[in-house]
Amino acid sequence: MSVYLDNAATTPLDPEVLDAMKPFLTEDFGNPSSTHSHGRKVRAAIESARKKIAVLLNCTPGEIIFTSGGTEADNAILRGAIQTYRIRHVISSAIEHHAVEHTLAMLENQDEINLHLVRLDEKGHVDLTSLENLLKEFPNALVSLMHANNEIGNLLNMPAVSELCLRYQAYFHSDTVQTMGHYRHDMKQLNVHGITAAAHKFHGPKGVGFMYLNKDKKIKPLVHGGAQERNMRGGTENTYGIVGLAKALEICYREMAEHQKQISDLKEYMIQKLVASVPGVSFHGDSANLANSLYTVLNVSFPESEENEMMLFNLDLQGISASGGSACSSGASTGSHVLNALYPNSKRGAIRFSFSKYNTRQEIDYVVQKIAELFKIEA
Repeated sequence: MSVYLDNAATTPLDPEVLDAMKPFLTEDFGNPSSTHSHGRKVRAAIESARKKIAVLLNCTPGEIIFTSGGTEADNAILRGAIQTYRIRHVISSAIEHHAVEHTLAMLENQDEINLHLVRLDEKGHVDLTSLENLLKEFPNALVSLMHANNEIGNLLNMPAVSELCLRYQAYFHSDTVQTMGHYRHDMKQLNVHGITAAAHKFHGPKGVGFMYLNKDKKIKPLVHGGAQERNMRGGTENTYGIVGLAKALEICYREMAEHQKQISDLKEYMIQKLVASVPGVSFHGDSANLANSLYTVLNVSFPESEENEMMLFNLDLQGISASGGSACSSGASTGSHVLNALYPNSKRGAIRFSFSKYNTRQEIDYVVQKIAELFKIEA
């Protein structure tokens, strides 16, 4: 049996998305910057996709800028805001995605910013009192806090953070790569200046994403070249990727309530099965709390064992794909920076299981059975 439970790393392409992309891989091949009919047809498709996304996010089309994915979008917003507004102080956390963490660390090492880390509680949630204290000390700062952690699934209280940022005139950026397509984002209701998305996290194609940039807080571009993307991102647009992204997001919004319930039920089912089948199992962060965590992510903590390092390998041998943390760090020998920050002395094993609309209870039964067998052999 083959079971894919690494959807936080990437999701399978929805067949409906592929159908929408196909014409732009074959007959509609024009350069969208060209003024002839071939180019105009492609340009129209890009602008239609932009408008579709803007309607879904309740913003203006001019606030949607297409990128190569979430990492570029995070870099563009962080570096653009710091440069444009001459921001010296940045407030973030120790468990941000590397696209944010490494960018801010590099800027601090170059003495371009002073980086301040907000306190996290024992579950890994942002301490809002700590955030406000930092904002009081460093008003007009840049605040970068992700909406949902990609490894443990903890959800940020976005309305509360946005209110604090508004009160202290801070520029608020949030990496929403893991939540885009899984929750509704109403940009008219949030005081957020920049958010990011990657299509492959919600059944769209790889290599394309977008950033929302609040029209009242414009920033300088990261990628220079042509005048594409309203002079905000040079380079010929990935037309078929953009069309696929918009179609994927449209499907997500259309089916969101149904899939939220389906996947939440699946996650809860796995929690119950693991607790019943594996003595000593627990869950990292707040990932087992359905109210405070991303419903697509479950980070499982296994009892301390010499075999923990082989857990992913053994699951892979059984046809089960999961992750030990962020797939963006695969091959790294230092382990998860998120788990190291929250559990610095832990020797327990950690596996991130992440779900999509294509997973089933039968798959969960198989995975839990194989995990139980591994611990039985070990005993």
